Amino acid sequence: MVVGEISQQRNLVIIGGGPGGYTAAIRAAQLGLTVTLVEQSSMGGICLNEGCIPSKIFTHAAGKRSETVHLREIGIGEGEDTFNLQTLQSYKTKVIDGLRAGVERLCQENKIEIIRGKATFTSVDRIGVENGHQFDIYEFKQAIIATGSSQVLPSILKEKGNRILLSREVFELEEVPEHLLVLGHDTIALEVASSYAAFGAKVSILLPGNTGLPFDESVNKELLRICKKRKINVVKDADIVTVTEQDNGITIVCKTGKDVHETIHGSDLFISEGRKPNLAPLGINRFGIELTAEGFVKVDGNMQSSIPSIYAIGDVTEGPLLAVKAIKQGKVAAEAIAGGKPEADLTFLPIVAHTLPPVASVGLTEKQARDFEIDVRVSQFVLGGNGYAAITGKKDGFVKVISDSTTDLVVGIHMIGDGAIEMSGSFVQLLEMAAKEEDITFPTYAHPSYNEGLLEAVEGLIGQAIHAAPAKRIPQDLSRK
Repeated sequence: MVVGEISQQRNLVIIGGGPGGYTAAIRAAQLGLTVTLVEQSSMGGICLNEGCIPSKIFTHAAGKRSETVHLREIGIGEGEDTFNLQTLQSYKTKVIDGLRAGVERLCQENKIEIIRGKATFTSVDRIGVENGHQFDIYEFKQAIIATGSSQVLPSILKEKGNRILLSREVFELEEVPEHLLVLGHDTIALEVASSYAAFGAKVSILLPGNTGLPFDESVNKELLRICKKRKINVVKDADIVTVTEQDNGITIVCKTGKDVHETIHGSDLFISEGRKPNLAPLGINRFGIELTAEGFVKVDGNMQSSIPSIYAIGDVTEGPLLAVKAIKQGKVAAEAIAGGKPEADLTFLPIVAHTLPPVASVGLTEKQARDFEIDVRVSQFVLGGNGYAAITGKKDGFVKVISDSTTDLVVGIHMIGDGAIEMSGSFVQLLEMAAKEEDITFPTYAHPSYNEGLLEAVEGLIGQAIHAAPAKRIPQDLSRK
């Protein structure tokens, strides 16, 4: 390689062009900073190119395919029902290419310098960037680490063959698997299982250990009911003993109870869990940056690490490995570097899954609220009683609201059903504003709409839901409303 003789001066250097990195770059440029962004692969990172966007393209297609029966009910598409995964792959490529080009154009319009190559810290204020035979040194005032995370194989697997799929590969298949085994309980695992089942594959979900599903207990129960309805097999408490890959399939032996072993055969195995922060290649450990026990960079509310010149965002910091977290942290880091006083508060981070139907969860689950010794009121409004759900034929699911009976504060909102993803923004706003029950019941809601489900769930806390049978007569105290 050719090593640059002198270092080049830069103001703010951001390592990684994923959703957190490019968001930080654009926000910093908006605030008048000169920004250099280093990316060794494709702009948009794992989220755009291999994770969030591909998975949502698949769930979108699965959702459309699942509407076939309803569309025939209303006189649409009464001919042959076909599905071509290769055509979906072409559509996926078109969407990703368009979004990536948009990110690159935004960086250009914001006068952000993009340097291609692999970055390595040579000191607390310098990085080297290697690109082929070229190696250049850049001295910076501040740097933001936004290098994301990488998937690692479970310890039970010594090697990976063609029938073991990770997050990138599962969205590159050109044929629907005969029987897809899904190992994991996170949102990507649920989305993959939901999508491929809609595409016509036999699907089995293996929930490792005692993890269960990641949402409120009522939502988890409904998800399991819907899985059964859609003929998705769910194996609970599946401690994997062996994984054997043959030319024509996968055989898994798992322990599902005391001295109970179950053998499951499938054509392919998708593994969704097990990720580690991309820090080792940066060499930052040599300079004593403080890490958590799990190997994430420790940061304060401004995303500043124990080294004052270095900030960190996204998957390299502790907490959920979600793009929404990285985006928020990227804005906060840029604003802090520009002299502001922001803070990343992820208390009401929305957790969503684009399953069939989708799930959105914000705030405390019922169990968490009770564990905090909150005297809770709980109400669920079943979407089968919602007029718009009847029109669209998407009546599975409910809206669940949890409030503190002593203060009327709403502490958790959970929804499984069509419209949940878009409504999650309202859930977050309500909890951030410390909404009380009256703050939700006072406004008017469009009719017919899924939003009315939220209204009736809150009205149900005090026995006032109109489109729900009264499970228990609650005395009406209109004066307190």
